[in-house]
Amino acid sequence: MLGPYYVKLDAVSQEKWGELARQRVFFGHMSVGSNILDGLEEVISRRPGIRLNIRETADPGEFAVPVFAHYPVGRNKVPLSKIAAFREIMDRGIGRAADVAFFKFCYVDIDHETDIEALFESYVALIEGLQERYPDLTIVTFTVPLLSKPVGIKTRLRKLLGRLPWYEEENVKRNLFNDLLRARFQGTLFDLAAVESRFDDERRATFRYGGKDYELLRRDFTDDGGHLNPIGRQVVAIELLRFLTTVGSPERPL
Repeated sequence: MLGPYYVKLDAVSQEKWGELARQRVFFGHMSVGSNILDGLEEVISRRPGIRLNIRETADPGEFAVPVFAHYPVGRNKVPLSKIAAFREIMDRGIGRAADVAFFKFCYVDIDHETDIEALFESYVALIEGLQERYPDLTIVTFTVPLLSKPVGIKTRLRKLLGRLPWYEEENVKRNLFNDLLRARFQGTLFDLAAVESRFDDERRATFRYGGKDYELLRRDFTDDGGHLNPIGRQVVAIELLRFLTTVGSPERPL
């Protein structure tokens, strides 16, 4: 099933891959981000024409040469800690050294109790503050990853009792937060949630609540309901690589 995704990848010119290879990129992440990095390694092993210097570092000195740097940011279930950690890393020197930077929340960072409006305001303040301080830096934004629909007798029982299963309560919140991101950051948004849910241009994995469809992680992209399996992580890696060839400043001097 990966064939069509690799076909899209192969449609990108070698010139574009060369431009990406000359970029200085920083990626802040936690668990699903590690899945994506595994996917990048797997994709690049199958397409050696894509050359990225992938390294785990948050040292600004490592950005003297082209690099795809990654590093853990914050703590899971504490999204404000990730905002603070990314800001600190940028302000320690990477904001001036990098061409492109981004971090992503994990699905555990948003649950049914999250005040998504307050979190969104904090996120926008971060991005706007960094853009003001580092005008040469391209900041990519990410939608929040999703969970798949669980199965089993407990889930069916909760439905019979009239209680929304936890995945619906929390995925509704994630969808609402992602809609805010889509409306605010159209030009710089990597829509991870859309990649995770999309079957094709017409169909997505969804559930219905309150007369509206909400996105879910495709079941064939995960083995545990949240983390990406080898298929899912390669699909996301391919789409991220394609996206990154469209952003950044390849002519910025080293």
